[in-house]
Amino acid sequence: MTMKILLVYPKIPVTYWGFQHALKFISKKAAFPPLGLITIAAMIPDSVDKKLIDLNVEKLTDRDIQWADYVFISAMVIQKPSVREILDRCQRLGVKTVGGGPLFTAERDAYGDVDHLVLNEGEITMTEFLADLRQGTPRRVYETDAWADISRTPVPQWSLLKLKSYSSLNIQYSRGCPFNCDFCDITTLFGRAPRTKTADQVLQELDAIYNTGWRGELFFVDDNFIGNKKKLLDDVLPAIIGWMERRDHPFCFMTEVSINLADDEELMKMMVKAGFNSVFIGIETPDDTCLTECQKTQNRNRDLISCVKRIQEYGIEVSGGFIVGFDNDSETIFNRMIKFIQDSGIVTAMVGLLNAPIGTKLYQRLQSEGRIEKSFTGNNTDFTMNFVPKMDRHVLENGYQQIVKTIYSPKYYYERVINFLAGYNPKKFAESFSLMNIVAFLRSIFRIGVFGRERKYYWKLLNWSLRNRPDTFPIAVRFSIYGFHFRKLYE
Repeated sequence: MTMKILLVYPKIPVTYWGFQHALKFISKKAAFPPLGLITIAAMIPDSVDKKLIDLNVEKLTDRDIQWADYVFISAMVIQKPSVREILDRCQRLGVKTVGGGPLFTAERDAYGDVDHLVLNEGEITMTEFLADLRQGTPRRVYETDAWADISRTPVPQWSLLKLKSYSSLNIQYSRGCPFNCDFCDITTLFGRAPRTKTADQVLQELDAIYNTGWRGELFFVDDNFIGNKKKLLDDVLPAIIGWMERRDHPFCFMTEVSINLADDEELMKMMVKAGFNSVFIGIETPDDTCLTECQKTQNRNRDLISCVKRIQEYGIEVSGGFIVGFDNDSETIFNRMIKFIQDSGIVTAMVGLLNAPIGTKLYQRLQSEGRIEKSFTGNNTDFTMNFVPKMDRHVLENGYQQIVKTIYSPKYYYERVINFLAGYNPKKFAESFSLMNIVAFLRSIFRIGVFGRERKYYWKLLNWSLRNRPDTFPIAVRFSIYGFHFRKLYE
């Protein structure tokens, strides 16, 4: 009898990066598909019946669960509430569960009711689990302290997804980061030595996505895409450039990098030529003392605003992550943070309270000081902290709210958009008005331009763009829609 496996991706609550309020303008249900699950799916033999349900785009029924011999769940920490609900339903219906991904790896002791835990890197542990499952002798826990050779990672199984439900697709080139910021769990999960796929692998994955008929945004989910600059410059970027030229540039790329991208003119030029038009950078704080505290060495002793401006002048939009709540933060940080964000022109500026994920150096330090209070929710912008801060908590929380309420108020937000667009140098393959974007524009006129409390600023921005930078008009519309999402989030 054929084995049946149901892969389930739990619900993500409304969050900053979920863009749930913005997705309604383009009739999409989720920002990104579950890349990890469809990669795991590609490891499962074709002789097994496979289905995938992403709770962010469709419902999970009891019939779906009862169809399966095993329900595979992969999740991040932020998906904990949905994971609990799925596990309870599977247990009630008598279907065995298999848990993997960052949540189960970090908090395995909280999931004693999961039948099988397949932890750490799936290329190693999932392969072992599947072999034992075929023999009828699966263990409860599979774990490893080894790093996978991702040059052997299979092409994700895109056929399992409802691609039209997503605003962007995703792809992974590397794992690991050469830096070791104390609040970040990336080095705990993936190590400090960046491991990369080959250029041929990247092209195979681009081909697979292209062959689905997808055109538009692709997110390289690497935590630091430029961790191995030499391989990018010598091998991978030239291959992507050639591939994009042969296919008339069907995609535009975004990714995550460190601020030292600004130091490498050749790398910026090649990334733009390859089709990269957006990067996320962890800025964290304008306070050098706090950067020293959290071991963010790559951001220290540099003019961060000049670095951001330099990247944007090359045609790469910078989104930024910011944190308040460091031990060395003073009450001046709140106004300093607002000024930095406004002056930098970073429109998409995610500001969060400091938290300490399990396994990080920060968590270990705070635990030794007796300051850990609870587990991290996984949401960087939900006004919670999982430890006792040095600053008075009431002052810190009020100061944090002051930052987000200010930078996403219509006046400050739209000023920042104009600041960005005035210095931005979009390249040939920048955004254009596709049919989907035209629909989004028309909806923005109704929801923002007619009924939005920010309508005065909305029309001012569009008029400014048409008069001064007509090439940026689609971007201006997009940022107006982003602003709608952010204000709904912080209401």
